[in-house]
This record gives sequence, C-alpha cells and structure tokens, in this order.
Amino acid sequence: MEQQFQSEQPDRTDINPESTKKKKNEALEWLKAIVIAVVLVFLIRWLLFAPFIVDGPSMQPNFHTGERIIVNKILYDFRQPKHGEVVVFHVPSEGRDFIKRVIAVPGDTVKVEGDTVTVNGKQVSETYIQEAIDEKHKSNQLYNTEADFPNEEFKDGKVPEGYVFVLGDNRSNSTDSRRLGFISQKEIVGRADLVFWPLKDIHFIKH
Repeated sequence: MEQQFQSEQPDRTDINPESTKKKKNEALEWLKAIVIAVVLVFLIRWLLFAPFIVDGPSMQPNFHTGERIIVNKILYDFRQPKHGEVVVFHVPSEGRDFIKRVIAVPGDTVKVEGDTVTVNGKQVSETYIQEAIDEKHKSNQLYNTEADFPNEEFKDGKVPEGYVFVLGDNRSNSTDSRRLGFISQKEIVGRADLVFWPLKDIHFIKH
C-alpha cells in the first residue's frame, strides 16, 4: 500500500511594494516637518524674538532680578521707539545689555529735576512708578536721589536724531541716560513685551 505524502510548503510573507513606499513617504514627511520646526525655532529665537534675564534693581518695582522676558527684535525695524516703552539695548562701554524705559525721542527736550520729569515743557505722567513716588513723598523724601538731567556731564537736554533718552524705573538706583547720555537707536535690541518666568508672574508688559 502506497502512502501518499503531501509536501509541506514553507510559510511565505508577501511584500507589498506600495505599502513600503507609503511608509517611506510618511517617514520623509515627518523628517521634513522636524526640519521645518527646527528652522522656525531658530528664526524666532535669533531673528524675531529673544529671551532676556533681568539682572539688578534698576527697573523695580516693575521688573525684578531673575525675571525672564521676551524681547521683540523686529518692531523697531518698522517704526521708531515711543514714549513709555520698555527697551533692551546694548551699552558698548559696559559690554552688556540694559533694560530701561524710553522717556524722550528724537527732537524732544527732556529735563529731570528730582521727581519731576518734563518733556517739551510738559510734566510726564509716570503712572508706572507713581505709587512708589507717593510712598517716598509721604516721608518727605525724594524718589530720585541719583541724578538730574541735564547735568555737568551732559549739558544739552535735546534728544538728537537717531537717539532716545531712557530712565530706569528705580530712579535712585539706575545707570541710565543721566549717566550714559542719549542711547543710539542702533544699539537697541528690541522692546520688552512679555514676562514669561516665573510662571506665577507671567504677563504682557504695559507700555
């Protein structure tokens, strides 16, 4: 009696060329997306916005040491700085960046006498530090005990073209235009727009 054996065929997995091609395309799309994201982050970081760390008490009570802020680097490519805006600028003689508030712009005549700041003969309403000024006045003290302007070093109070006059909010503890003179707009890094750290203090900056 003859025995019949059925030959066993080895398992075989069919390969679908279309499926393989689809997976490769998906991987390529992911790679493109990652590259684009990295490029965008680079552009935002270096060309449009930049982080800045507040260091020192010169802008108290509105800014404090250790706060992280976002600086808008392109705004002043389209327009001039305005009164009251908080800006970050480079001081070549110091080799570092400062953060201060714009008080006067080109063509303005500025004068600082104690706690009275005038621009073109009109007193500036400094709501951002008025409470701190009032507290000092209650004790018959000046908020600004640092310096006036013009002074012996800087005798002309008129802001030249291409420059701004800046002050720190903490008038008694700030190296600003009273000591540095007018600030060239070419040295301005940008406008401070957002405090993003500490998280509990996150807010857009009022100008």
